[in-house]
Amino acid sequence: MTASLVRPTTFRRWHRETVLLGLSWAFLFTNLAALTLLRPASLLTHGFLLAVWSACAVFGRRVLHQRLPGHDPLFFPLVMFLSGWGLVLIARLAPPFAERQAVWLLLSTGALLLAASLPHSLRWLRNYRYILLLGGLLLLGLTIVFGTNPSGQAGAPELWLGLWPVFFQPSEALKIILVAFLASYLAEQYPALRAKGLEGEAPRLALSPRVFGPILLMWGLSVIILIWQRDLGTAALFFVVFLVLLYVASGYRLILVSGALLILIAGVIAYREFSVVQLRVDIWLNPWPEADNRAFQIVQSLLAFAAGGIFGQGVGQGSPTYIPVVHSDFVFAALAEEWGLHGVIVALVCIAALFTRGLRTGIQQQGRPFRALLAVGLSTLIATQSLLIMAGVLKVMPLTGVTLPFMSYGGSSLLASFVIVGLLLRLSVAEST
Repeated sequence: MTASLVRPTTFRRWHRETVLLGLSWAFLFTNLAALTLLRPASLLTHGFLLAVWSACAVFGRRVLHQRLPGHDPLFFPLVMFLSGWGLVLIARLAPPFAERQAVWLLLSTGALLLAASLPHSLRWLRNYRYILLLGGLLLLGLTIVFGTNPSGQAGAPELWLGLWPVFFQPSEALKIILVAFLASYLAEQYPALRAKGLEGEAPRLALSPRVFGPILLMWGLSVIILIWQRDLGTAALFFVVFLVLLYVASGYRLILVSGALLILIAGVIAYREFSVVQLRVDIWLNPWPEADNRAFQIVQSLLAFAAGGIFGQGVGQGSPTYIPVVHSDFVFAALAEEWGLHGVIVALVCIAALFTRGLRTGIQQQGRPFRALLAVGLSTLIATQSLLIMAGVLKVMPLTGVTLPFMSYGGSSLLASFVIVGLLLRLSVAEST
């Protein structure tokens, strides 16, 4: 009886996943074909991109169907669609980097499948959290001392480790480690935090070291990243995700208020002391007086959004390459110019779908606070990072310099984002840890 009920459900999930991957392939093929008509010399490169993406999609779907038959059927098609779209954007904006990004997609898909298939991956994250945290902090320290910038520009943030031509950004791995550590720590404190709330002892909870100790610790780590690495985006991302996790674990609203005050204090200090933060705030408030100088990027980004209109200029038809570093920090502006408002809405819906499915996965973890907090934290990572860069290129908030998950050029970012989705896929399968 049970088997007869499970098999149709599994088949429906497999069928839905297959249909969505097929639609994603059609989108990728159509856009690469259109781009090839404009650049016939790039036929082999575009064929290589399509072949790599197709291999990742087919092999990934098969492995997930065999190893995780009860997984959420939307996660994998969504990330493959977004990463395929990212390949099209990079092939359009920075052709020399397209094949390298395809190789990173291949490696990232393998990492996703590994994270999703390992039977004890979640248990390892929970049991070895201190070792992982020390390793992550060691990487951060090495970046502060030996960090470099692949562009070689003087004064550019030195956020990478490695040797040419392979560089990686340790903060990408650190954000996953921190979420796993905090989920494990807060899961242990969960009974005490919730018990005090239920007993109506909110004032005592507000003064508890269990709450404000970790807040000050994470605030201090974020400030260190901001001061020594001048990485405003990573610092903000770490602290926002931590506040969300702590609020979900405790249900105490004062946490959000105190956290917002600490962010405000750190922002004011950073504005007064660091020229890079002052520059980003100034061009956010009024970029037009320096439209041809320091605010050139953000002004060109706004012009790209305006040029895109509702339907967009069409792939290869706009002029997004006027924006410096468009394939990394401003890929969302290029998307808006060539796919228009429709493309922007589709990208937002896909990110929102990933976030909501991740929250749904967390809600389903009844009686398992570690799994629930891990799902919420990982989902919040993707959503917060996406909102930070989307809002930055739209001048809704100061530009933070983070990448758009799955779509921007960058191997470290793509690899970390796929590992996050692999863990969410593992969490979406009902099991005990």
